[in-house]
Formats: sequence, C-alpha cells, structure tokens
Amino acid sequence: MNLPFEPQRQTQDYQASDAAHHIHAFVDQKALNAEGPRVMVRGEGLYLWDSEGKRYLDGMSGLWCTQLGYGRKDLTAAAAAQMDQLAYYNMFFHTTHPAVIELSELLFSLLPKHYSHVIYTNSGSEANEVLIRTVRRYWQVLGKPQKKIMIGRWNGYHGSTLAASALGGMKFMHEMGGLIPDVAHIDEPYWYAQGGELTPAEFGRRCALQLEEKILELGAQNVAGFIAEPFQGAGGMIFPPESYWPEVQRICRQYDVLLCADEVIGGFGRTGEWFAHQHFGFEPDTLSIAKGLTSGYLPMGGLVLSKRMAEAQVERGGVFAHGLTYSGHPVAAAVALANLKALRDEGIVRQVKDDTGPYLHTLLHEVFGNHPLIGEIQGTGLLAALQFVEDKGTRKRFANENDLAWQCRTFGFEEGVIIRSTLGRMIMAPALVASRAELDELVDKTRIAVDRTARIAGKL
Repeated sequence: MNLPFEPQRQTQDYQASDAAHHIHAFVDQKALNAEGPRVMVRGEGLYLWDSEGKRYLDGMSGLWCTQLGYGRKDLTAAAAAQMDQLAYYNMFFHTTHPAVIELSELLFSLLPKHYSHVIYTNSGSEANEVLIRTVRRYWQVLGKPQKKIMIGRWNGYHGSTLAASALGGMKFMHEMGGLIPDVAHIDEPYWYAQGGELTPAEFGRRCALQLEEKILELGAQNVAGFIAEPFQGAGGMIFPPESYWPEVQRICRQYDVLLCADEVIGGFGRTGEWFAHQHFGFEPDTLSIAKGLTSGYLPMGGLVLSKRMAEAQVERGGVFAHGLTYSGHPVAAAVALANLKALRDEGIVRQVKDDTGPYLHTLLHEVFGNHPLIGEIQGTGLLAALQFVEDKGTRKRFANENDLAWQCRTFGFEEGVIIRSTLGRMIMAPALVASRAELDELVDKTRIAVDRTARIAGKL
C-alpha cells in the first residue's frame, strides 16, 4: 500500500475555503463551519485518509456505493480510455454510442428476464423523478390518465430533489418544501419499534394491508404505483418481516398498481444477490438504480422498466417528452461497464452471499448478541444494523436515541472506522471486496465505539 497522499494545503485552509463556498448535505452549516469538516484526501481499498494523515476503515462504502472499494485501476483506466475516444456525446438527435449500448447489454444479462429497457440518469434522485413521469405516461398510454397517485412509505427515502423527497417519507424534508400533489404514504414495516405485541409475521401483514386500505381510500382507479426500498436505507436500514413483500405484491397485482422498487442502495450485490428484490422474493415493475452501478466512481443512475411497460411506451407511446443532457454519458457508461464486469467476473456477488456476508453476520451476533445496548441485529450480505435499546424485554428505546447514535458514530471516527447513525441504529455497509480480516477490524472498532456509548448510557 502506498504512503498517504500529501495534501498541498493546511487543513485549516481547506476548511476555511469550504466554509466560504459550500452548503453541505443534511447538516447545520453554521455548526459545521465552527467545527470544521474532515478533509478526505485519498482512498485505497476499504481505507480513507484525511488531510491530517489519519486512516479510516470506510464501513459505509462512501454512501453505500463503492462496491469495489477505492483506487481500482481498471475503473480509472476505463474512464481514461473512454475520455480519449469519446469524452461526451448525448442521446438526443437520434444518436447513441458503443459504451452505453455495451453497458445495457451487460446490465440486462444480469437482471431478471422480465426487464428490457432503461432510462439512464445521473443519480438515484433523478431516477425517481423520471419514475413519476414514466409511470404516469404508462397509464396515459393505456387509456387510464386518471391513475396519477404514487404511494410511498413514511421514513422511506428516495432522494433529495423535489419529487423524490415527496415520494420519500421524511417529514422534516417535506417541511422544507418537499411536497407535490398526488403523493400519499403508509407506515413503514419497522417491527422492533412499532410492532407492539404482534409477531413479526403478523406485523408484516398488517403493514402490507395498509397499502390495500390506502388504495381503496384513494380509489384504485386513481393510484398509479407504490414505491418502496426493498429494505429501508437512510431510514435506518430496516428489514421488513418475511410476510411483508409477498402481501404487498399480491395487493399491487390485485388492484392494478405498479410495484416500483428503489434499488439505489440494494442493487449490485449488496445483499448477496444482484438486486435486493431477489433476496426478498418479489417482482417489481420498475427498478431505480444508481450508486453501485459505477461503484460511485462517476455519477450515474437509471430507471429500469419491465417488458410490459417498455412495450407500451415504445409501441404505443409516441414521443416521450423527456431527456437529460448527461443521460448515458459515455465515460460514466464505460466505468459502469468495467465495474459490472468486475463484480461478475471476479465472483464478488457470490462471495458476499456464500462467504463474507455470512461471516460478517456470524461475527456481529457473536460480539453484539448479548450486548446490553443492542436489542436487534438486522441485515444480510454486507449490510447490517445494530438497534440501540434501553430495555430489551419491552423493546423500549432511549428517548435520546438519536443523540446516543450520533455519539457512537463520532466515537467510530475517533477509533478509525466510519459507520452511520440513523435514529437509534448504527449501520454498516462495507465495500463488497472486504476481506475477513477487514470485517474483523470493522466489527472490533465498532464494538469499541458501542462500548463507549454504552458507558454514557449507563449500560456498561
């Protein structure tokens, strides 16, 4: 491993300039300016270095996206070669290019066979913006233009643009202007917090039946689609009970409502399957993709359509009044192609399913199964969440669980590991190329951070 990058300027200089010019994501900017952000200067494998030379094991794959880790020479070489050959062209003016064609050929060889077409975007947020218009256009083509309403879930997350934040169920985002007409929500399937005396199976069915109740309330003739993450990501890495998705699919089919899966986090091997809906055993009509598509090396997303949706659009839809300047960008497509080839040819997704995923979860249960601060361990593959709890017997959560989780996250940074806090849950999603030794380090440093938090909470 090479020596850490030597920054050209002092950390304080970087921080002052950052404060002068940037508004960061989901943060009190004034408070951040006073504290000063970490300045990351280099990445290799699962590791990052900041401008002070401190090394961190990135337990969150950036933002759930660096499936192959940092510093992959094959991805940077693909980008450089494409930039030399064709740095940019668009998919307007009746044109296309080899990189995006070859990417789509590979993508659809990995997807289940009932999908056929994709509309490329630059991010998951954009994919979900495109979703709304595409779903509504589909129903227009079929002679049902009144089917406009999209149903999402409270605490779901589908992006930060206006329509995407409306689809999501983050109320604090809605309060900042994230609302549009014809969007409704139902409860999330968060059994540990909301299941009460119901078994997980009973609770899963009850949450699914809320969808049926909402469809009947709004009128099935008015409901276009239901969108949800197979498991909730930014909302706390919440896995629904096994009874949930089969019932949701039944309801959507019964009432002729499109089932739309947001695979932005779950796609491209994270669960040990190529796509998270395969792990949960249901068949969506659309897939929103991004993040792991390029391992985060370049921005790229997309909306994948089932054959029946694509056929209606292509054969009967006429002109689709949609387009993005950078849709199917040649360099992003070339990097995505190299990334998917690596995931396939190096057997990385299978490794997650058969080896490193089970190893991580065995380790987590050994270390945290009886921990006084942890009430539940959820996840599969290289994806896990630890639920903080005040009383395990009653599943009573801490009144200040957000503060405790944020403190644990901070302790993690101090220990040299990056984990995420959401509500009262600590989340980890390391790169899919993680070795067993790196997973040992991830869990050990997380344990130290959790132990330090438990002492603050009076649990150790």
